[in-house]
Amino acid sequence: MEIDGVRVHGGSGQPVLLLPGGAEACDGFFPGLVEGLVADPGCRVIVHDRPGTGTAADGTLAGAADHLSALIDRLGCGPVVVVGQSLGGAVGVLLARDHPDRVAGLVLLDPTVINEPRTCAVLERMTRVLGAAAAVPGLRSVLAGLLRVSVVRSTRRQRLRPDCEAAQLRLASLDIPMLARAVRGITELSRGFREADLPRVPSVVVTADRKPGTSMRRGHTRLAAAFGGEVVCWPGATHGVHLDHPGETLATVRDLVSRVSSPA
Repeated sequence: MEIDGVRVHGGSGQPVLLLPGGAEACDGFFPGLVEGLVADPGCRVIVHDRPGTGTAADGTLAGAADHLSALIDRLGCGPVVVVGQSLGGAVGVLLARDHPDRVAGLVLLDPTVINEPRTCAVLERMTRVLGAAAAVPGLRSVLAGLLRVSVVRSTRRQRLRPDCEAAQLRLASLDIPMLARAVRGITELSRGFREADLPRVPSVVVTADRKPGTSMRRGHTRLAAAFGGEVVCWPGATHGVHLDHPGETLATVRDLVSRVSSPA
């Protein structure tokens, strides 16, 4: 059903807010997750493109947490369990910090490390350069072609579930300038970020299968500790962990919802 133009799947149960990575649209980003959560344990799943992502109007990363808090109030469905991947995970962290009463729990899927300023600065600089290049007509087609080849090759190697393969192949149509706009401001946000400001909340940080010494793994470990949660790593998991481990992702969200619903 739709409430004020926002799609909410399921009629009752624990509300779950989905936050896709990058500037991607929410619809279809998490294959099988909406249907799986509605069926068991009977969640209400919010499918929404925050401003500046997907099909929504322009918005800023700095304003994302306030927008989502107002959305939760408007829908009358808080507090929510947040499921966020990549940049969506960073937005979930900011929502929990700025509006802790709106967040019942968090499942962060290889989130962008908002608590690692150097990594965020590199990310913003890289996307800014790519965004500017993609705005040049001659370079736009070259970058689009290179991206398409890279995504297709990666997808063939992974042997994903059909719906997950389709979701990943859609990334070949990535709007690079839109992504650059979505990331804009993350360096400043990261520099002002303090892990001590995070609330203690039921949480799981799923990190990709990479070396422990990387800035991503370090950042994920510190985020989990600040929330009082746990870090999970599945063998072979990539940044798109919701696509290469969809069953484990669904089980993890279900488990967290169960903990939130029965905290004792």
